[in-house]
Amino acid sequence: MGGEWVEPDGGHYEVVDPATEEVVGLAPEASRAQVYEAAEAARAAFASWSRTKPQERAAILDRAADVMARDAGANALLARAETGATTATARGMQVAVGVSRFRRYARGALEPVEQPLPPQINEAGPLGGAGIVGAVAVRRPVGVVTCVTSYNNPWANPAGKIAPALAMGNTVVVKPAPQDPLSVYAMARALEEAGVPAGVVNVVTGSAPAVGEAAVDCPAVDMVSFTGSTAVGQAIGEVCGRDLKRQLMELGGKGAALVLDDADLESAVRGIGTTFSFYSGQICTAPTRVLAQRAIHDRLVAALAGYAGRLRVGDPAAAGTVVGPVISAAHRERVESYVELGRKEGARVVVGGERPVVGDGRGFYVAPTLLADCTPGMRVVREEIFGPVVVVVPFDDEEEGIALANDTDYGLIDYVWSGDVARAFRIAARLRAGGVGVNTIARNMEAPFGGFKKSGIGRDVGSYALHAYSELQAVVWPG
Repeated sequence: MGGEWVEPDGGHYEVVDPATEEVVGLAPEASRAQVYEAAEAARAAFASWSRTKPQERAAILDRAADVMARDAGANALLARAETGATTATARGMQVAVGVSRFRRYARGALEPVEQPLPPQINEAGPLGGAGIVGAVAVRRPVGVVTCVTSYNNPWANPAGKIAPALAMGNTVVVKPAPQDPLSVYAMARALEEAGVPAGVVNVVTGSAPAVGEAAVDCPAVDMVSFTGSTAVGQAIGEVCGRDLKRQLMELGGKGAALVLDDADLESAVRGIGTTFSFYSGQICTAPTRVLAQRAIHDRLVAALAGYAGRLRVGDPAAAGTVVGPVISAAHRERVESYVELGRKEGARVVVGGERPVVGDGRGFYVAPTLLADCTPGMRVVREEIFGPVVVVVPFDDEEEGIALANDTDYGLIDYVWSGDVARAFRIAARLRAGGVGVNTIARNMEAPFGGFKKSGIGRDVGSYALHAYSELQAVVWPG
């Protein structure tokens, strides 16, 4: 922090590989005082960094991407060891996406920040004589941004915060998830090698909530960008509200996959099936809540069961593995408790539901699990499980399906599968979600990303991230 690597006041804690339960490395235990020092260093660096030319900021972000790409092999191994992601996911969806986001915001630093406004003709009055008044809206950096990142992607998620924040001229304090912080330190070293000035990027870690709390409540912090659970987001929001700090919140999800009776079931199964495998279901955008029109319900359940049954659960380093472990023993127990809860609530476990044994029995593995015969009031239908678990609820007509999709506290991304695209778009307009996938789970990385309701506040991705990490200033002058 402050351009120097500092010994932590609290020593170090162990980072554990979810696949082997072996120690990957040691992460610093920062004290509350050290977090405040990091924020003050960011505050001191803001004045000069915010006045650097956009071309200089762009060059540093590009060079950082070069360093990350140069070390992509080692970075992917580290990400796999920390998160339990498969080799392909660590390479392609973690490290590679992190690099691409730094490239994107190197270009983003060069995007215009001024928006000219039409001149206004004013009559003479108490505020002055008659005349024409010109105006321009200009985006200015917010200041010091605390970036609190999620454990499910220690490359793409931090990159999606740090890079646009720096591109806009902000300085940052980064608080990684305690489970996998080592990748973020690798990112910080790449930025250091790329020539980022001292104090512009500061990383603080700790295994206890106190470090994150300090990074949020520090008076030197102007904005908090958080990705994680809705419960933690609400707590952060309360703290930010007291000081009116700017917030960007990407919180939980319970995405509805509305599968209509005219849908291409093969496409729907492929899309929904990613929940079982991608990050082992630890992704807030997953279509975990399947709403199946009754005419195709049984066929869809059978096809999803077949899909889940073909997925190989195992060591993420092994070729052919599709489903790796979840992040920790505690999270495995949480996911398993939801499956057991589903049984007690009356859901039918179609496939999965038992703890798989991989290799010597170590690792935090959860079998891909499909719960059918679910009803809207069940907790497994209403609450985010964040694991390789899919629930299926039948519905009769389109109106009922839309009502069920909207009957949730969440609203991040929903999905509609229908052979009639016009019908799907009509339904999408009625879904209370920040994004809707029509016959796809793919994302457009220039489209705004964020949630309705308890799924978040604000939007990022593409140029929307640049807007999120800036404040609008109006400048007016006499014409």
